[in-house]
Amino acid sequence: MKVKLINYTKDPEKIVAQSARLCYSALDIEELRGKLSDESIMKLIKKIMKLGHYSVLEHATFTFAIEGISRVTSHQLVRHRLASFSQQSQRYVKINKEGFPYIVPKSIAKDKKLAKIFIGAIKELDGIYQLLLEHNIEAEDARYILPQAVTTKIIITANARELLHIFKLRCCNRAQWEIREVAMKMLQKVKDIAPAIFENAGPPCILGPCPEGELSCGKPWSKNKEEGVND
Repeated sequence: MKVKLINYTKDPEKIVAQSARLCYSALDIEELRGKLSDESIMKLIKKIMKLGHYSVLEHATFTFAIEGISRVTSHQLVRHRLASFSQQSQRYVKINKEGFPYIVPKSIAKDKKLAKIFIGAIKELDGIYQLLLEHNIEAEDARYILPQAVTTKIIITANARELLHIFKLRCCNRAQWEIREVAMKMLQKVKDIAPAIFENAGPPCILGPCPEGELSCGKPWSKNKEEGVND
């Protein structure tokens, strides 16, 4: 799995602070920008986050390139409607004869017998896919035989507010392991760029009790964080 931050709003925290200050100031926009020091930016963003005035976070966007994740995980990612996605097409991109790359969940990989059955099934499906192509079946129809384990590539762009929402859901220990790992890697990248905005990003339990009730994993955030990175 590869997760790269390939683009983002220049000086995202300054843009957010400037947008927040504009709402309550008679100064011109450029004047406001000139009066914002690093200290005042951090102070203002902390206040914004505390009060929950998140609309100004929408002015800062981040673009990620993600490779080597399964279609299982990409299907979950694209459910976040306030983000933009561009994904490698199985309709137009044919899988070469060397076979398609795929993900084997660790729960299966650790059992040699089950892993052998799983991989055998993958290779059989790959063979059928290639056979269909050889018989002039278009890739858009041959792809129906491809399993969800097959890997994909996707570019995602989202603003800071939506990323906070994504991290809230997907960094949670109850999220599936693969999408949790993607979310944790994304969070690590944006924290380097906008540490004040994403200081407390993650599952709800980072700031208070878990809202899942009986479904709670019962583990503190530090444990969730460690597992999210290592999975």
